[in-house]
Amino acid sequence: MKLKDKVAVVTGGAKGIGAEIAKAFAREGAIVIVADMGEMTYEMENVIFYPLNVTDIDGCKTFFHTIVDQYQHIDILVNNAGITRDAMTRKMTDEQWNLVLDVNLKGVFNLGRYIGPHMEEIGGGSIINISSVVGVFGNIGQANYAASKAGLIGLTMTWAKEFARKGVPVRVNAIAPGYVMTDILKTVPEDLLHSFAQMTMLKRLGEPEEIASVALFLASSDAAYITGQTLNVNGGMRL
Repeated sequence: MKLKDKVAVVTGGAKGIGAEIAKAFAREGAIVIVADMGEMTYEMENVIFYPLNVTDIDGCKTFFHTIVDQYQHIDILVNNAGITRDAMTRKMTDEQWNLVLDVNLKGVFNLGRYIGPHMEEIGGGSIINISSVVGVFGNIGQANYAASKAGLIGLTMTWAKEFARKGVPVRVNAIAPGYVMTDILKTVPEDLLHSFAQMTMLKRLGEPEEIASVALFLASSDAAYITGQTLNVNGGMRL
């Protein structure tokens, strides 16, 4: 029970990678609050759903105070909520650019601005930002997504310095997954999936559970001396 008595918030935890992270945390003893706009695709003891749009600044503030009032502490924050609106730069609209940056980057800031200082006050915590291989290497047709996920890496390193500057062990790390078999990829043609797999050193795509296991490691005391890092979990992929 690596997370016994811990309270964890997982944004975008209703399905996909976020759902597997929430389940992994709950299995290890945490109370998990899933903050998402979509409906939960599963039920599990100690996983509680809270409807939240991370772009809603006032909503995020209310969410933070509600959780702290109920549980007194938030020990783990996983910023997983994210969207794509792909287009070549010359065709990308302001709406596509703004929406992706608002959800993927500003949405992370909206919660971190409250939960990070709270972790300082309670004596420590772990923040995990879910970036992407696209944020590390870039990708054609995803200027908005790449910028948002690269921004998360810079934000991760900054928060690792800010929230621990008084000697409090608030650890902030990022995970940059490669192509992972979520519902979105299951709609991609088989030949294209095969080509994605061939881009990796391991010649296969990732599974959501494999990202969850890394998140569990970073959230637990096993990673007590790790902060300000981005773990590339992509099978050795190069775009």
